[in-house]
Amino acid sequence: MTPSTKLLLAPLALCLLVACSRTANDDAPVPAPAAAADASGPQRIEADVRFLADDLLEGRAAGTRGYDLASLYVANRYRAIGLEPAGDDGTYFQNVPLLEARRVREGAAFTVQRDDGDLAFAFEQEFLPGMNFHATSHAVTAPLVFVGQAVHAPDLGHDDFKDVDVRGKVAVYFSGAPSTFGNTQRAFHAAGREKMAQLAARGAIGAIGIGNPVDDAKYPWARGARNWPMAGMRLVDADGKPLEAWPELKATATLSVDGARKLLAGAPMPADEIFERRESGKLQSFDLPGQVTLAGATTLQRVDSRNVVGKLPGSDAALAAEHIAYSAHLDHIGIGAEVEGDGIYNGAFDNALGIAVMLQAATELKADATAPRRSLLFVAVTAEERGLLGATHFVQSPTVAKASLVANINMDMPVFLTEVTDVVPIGVEHSTLEADVQAAAAQLGVGLTADPKPEEVVFVRSDQYAFVREGIPAVYLDAGIKARNPDIDALALYQDFLTGHYHQPSDETDLTINYDSAAMLSRLNAAIGRRVGNADTRPAWKEGDFFGTRFGNK
Repeated sequence: MTPSTKLLLAPLALCLLVACSRTANDDAPVPAPAAAADASGPQRIEADVRFLADDLLEGRAAGTRGYDLASLYVANRYRAIGLEPAGDDGTYFQNVPLLEARRVREGAAFTVQRDDGDLAFAFEQEFLPGMNFHATSHAVTAPLVFVGQAVHAPDLGHDDFKDVDVRGKVAVYFSGAPSTFGNTQRAFHAAGREKMAQLAARGAIGAIGIGNPVDDAKYPWARGARNWPMAGMRLVDADGKPLEAWPELKATATLSVDGARKLLAGAPMPADEIFERRESGKLQSFDLPGQVTLAGATTLQRVDSRNVVGKLPGSDAALAAEHIAYSAHLDHIGIGAEVEGDGIYNGAFDNALGIAVMLQAATELKADATAPRRSLLFVAVTAEERGLLGATHFVQSPTVAKASLVANINMDMPVFLTEVTDVVPIGVEHSTLEADVQAAAAQLGVGLTADPKPEEVVFVRSDQYAFVREGIPAVYLDAGIKARNPDIDALALYQDFLTGHYHQPSDETDLTINYDSAAMLSRLNAAIGRRVGNADTRPAWKEGDFFGTRFGNK
């Protein structure tokens, strides 16, 4: 851990004093940057990361003092860069109203009553109750039905609800979507909100998400379950009612792999066969024997957090009314279960580095002799870790005219553990942003690599998806996987991070962070903003695109 007192003032002083690099507009020849300016980008990014991931900020959980300190820091960085306030009431801050829920261990129960005897499941070791955003206590007893991955996709010839009735029952389901789907469709149908909406619409009164051996090998149940006291959150409407909380589902829970084996013991086929069918995309739905009782208690509290919004006004009298929104989430998951004596989940890669990359992109764009024709927004969003809530609030109730938002460029957890020569553009294929990304990358000599792990469905797991759901074309540039040193396997390093450091206290600044590659990503993001900002036409969804068809008419 790094001592907080030494870093309290240093990063802000650095951002005020270090000269900004200058980059030309996209249609002009690109001059070589001055040596001093070129060197300052990685240093500036490192300074931001070291402050934001310091113990002083206690993991930056939304709704906490640590997050508020982080948001104040970012607002002052915007001010130092020269961005205009673009939040509420002439400030850099946009208030985000939230409902916070926390599980209560006492009274939590998961039991199954069967003719051959009752099954009781152990709290934390085998199950965790879901958080109820509508009541401080709940208890439901109902029949069980297994519904595969709870995917309704008749256009793809797949419907997990075809041969079963879920009305009045508790549905049991796997995460994800069939591996036989294309990457785009798989990402959409894997989203948890899509599953919950399908279950609620079909009359289910409860839902149980069950673990599987493949995912558990990457993200062990015990590692996540020990943080059961951490808060969950939902946005609230003007009346204080939670949004996307599905009151129809009166009780929810999750089961470990061991718990899933125990529950599936009465299924028409062995649990191992069911797990295997999940991987092959050949699941079958069926009723499970007996009835389940789910009970639990939740504490509820209204809290507020805030997005941080800065603006670089456009240079064209007409197009300046349109906005490109850069985004990166400022929050992480706060203080949790200790691992080797450390309980602060600092989130250096996730997402202090993403914020620092966005700030550096803003620095380079502000240093241009002429701003892009369109205006640029820089939005550090809250509560991404609680379900993309800050981004959702911003895009549904933006601080600029909603129709003026033409594109989103998102930055989240760029895991640069070595110097790389490429980036991974997530979701670029859906819109005309693809040509802008390709041209900007070619201009800078940056390689583009297809998503190496589409099964992680990251396009629906970061803030760009909040923009996509409102019909706004978006792209998320992730760290590349081609190391400059041919003897280094950058993809293996990334996988090691996911299994050993993701959402762990060890995601901190003593990891090997390659700030030169982070600066490369900043330059690329800035170059994309220039191209989109100077184009005569705004970005558009490609003809017949899956997301454009579903969301593009909003």
